[in-house]
Order: sequence, then C-alpha cells, then structure tokens
Amino acid sequence: MEYKRFENTIVARIDKNEEILEKIKEIALTENIKLANINALGATNKFTVGVFKTDEKKYYANSFKGDFEIVSLTGTINTMNGEFYSHLHMSAGDAEGKVFGGHLNEAYVSATCEMVIHIIDGLVDRYYDDKIGLNLFKF
Repeated sequence: MEYKRFENTIVARIDKNEEILEKIKEIALTENIKLANINALGATNKFTVGVFKTDEKKYYANSFKGDFEIVSLTGTINTMNGEFYSHLHMSAGDAEGKVFGGHLNEAYVSATCEMVIHIIDGLVDRYYDDKIGLNLFKF
C-alpha cells in the first residue's frame, strides 16, 4: 500500500493480496483520523459481505471467490468509545455482470484498489442501540 495526503484528503493505492479493512485501519491510525468518508473501486478475488436481518438483530455473511470488479466501496471512519471504528459497504461484479454486496467484513485485492478518504474536521462517536441491534452515530 502507498498513499499520499493532500490537506484533508488521502489518496491511497492498496496492492495485490492486501486486505482492504486492515489497510484502512492502518491509514486511520497513522494519520490520526477520527472522522472521514471513504470511496473506492478496484478488483478483488476473495471477499465477505453481510446482510443485517433487522428482526433477528443479526448479520448473515456471504463469501465469494473468483474474479470480481469492485464497483462501489463506500463508508465511514469514526470512533466508538474513543477507539477506531469503520463501517463500510461493498458491491462487486463478476464476469457476467452480476453484482453482490453488503456490509464489508473482508476483501482481498486481486490487482489494485484505488481509494479516496475525505477527512472531516470533527468527531462523531458510536454507541450500541439495543432496540435496533447496531452501533449508531452518537452526536
């Protein structure tokens, strides 16, 4: 991975075989990012995304292997209890144009991943909401 910071924007290249969430965390901790939004695209050959069943308050994971184009990777970096926290969703398409996606649990880069992180001057923590079953923004 390599990246360059331009004031409140980071442009990153995540390289082949690197895990995307690990690299996002590495950048956020190195650059002391407390609040940001992320947009990315690229290619992956192994990823896991989840779907939250609201009535059960539980995530169900779907794992994929093969050649996929990341058509959208978006989300946030913020904090929970003052510690690093990220929430990302990813959609990836196969050779037939079928797209699969959801809450990002893991994704390995197969060629490259081009990412832009927009740092926001502020702080928004999270808390666990028992009624919904998710970690929500706490203002």
